Amino acid sequence: MPAHTDNEIVIDAPFDLVWDMTNDIENWPQLFSEYASVEILEREGDRTTFRLTMHPDEQGRVWSWVSERTADRAARKVDAHRVETGPFAFMRIHWEYEETPAGTRMRWIQDFSMKPEAPVDDAGMEEMINRNSRTQLALIRDRIEQAAGERRPAAVLSE
Repeated sequence: MPAHTDNEIVIDAPFDLVWDMTNDIENWPQLFSEYASVEILEREGDRTTFRLTMHPDEQGRVWSWVSERTADRAARKVDAHRVETGPFAFMRIHWEYEETPAGTRMRWIQDFSMKPEAPVDDAGMEEMINRNSRTQLALIRDRIEQAAGERRPAAVLSE
């Protein structure tokens, strides 16, 4: 049975802004704190294949992999998987977006399994992904809410 994570956050911003910012893959190094760079390898319609490279970890190792994601704005979802799996036997990621009275709920669901020779097992990676997802989701929320605030018209003061 594969490992599974499910994390979400509500962002006080309209769906269009949340969608646009979180699906602007070229800008991910400015949106996520963990990515040093992104290289678009191929685009075909709503499908994008790209290489992500992380900042060096505590041991100075730089992790990089190729992923493919297909965005479906009308359905408000994105499905992705790692093409270069590295220590994973497989990694699938599903993003969902839903408008709520409090803003846009963004949810990340990840299903994966680690290779037997990976430095961490499924349970260990599940814990790491959950911890990191909460950190990244909060950072993304803050950055999108800041952008939303900068786009809102200033209140008109009346005398």
